Amino acid sequence: MLCSMSRAGNCLDNAVAESSFHTLKTEWVYHHRFHTRAQARLFTFDYIETFYNRARLHSALGYRSPHQYENNVA
Repeated sequence: MLCSMSRAGNCLDNAVAESSFHTLKTEWVYHHRFHTRAQARLFTFDYIETFYNRARLHSALGYRSPHQYENNVA
């Protein structure tokens, strides 16, 4: 197994993942104080499953939530 690393000049290799983590941190993590890792894991799962994938509007999807986008495409 080889680790995937971006070469110089190819900075967009993992832009989607970095954007998702940035959004998670600014909209969720920085506004909460977690006492245990289990609590942080539960809150993060809750954010992704109940808000990010179902309600949050994404510009790449025509300002629709992923849930709405999947329903319209299917």
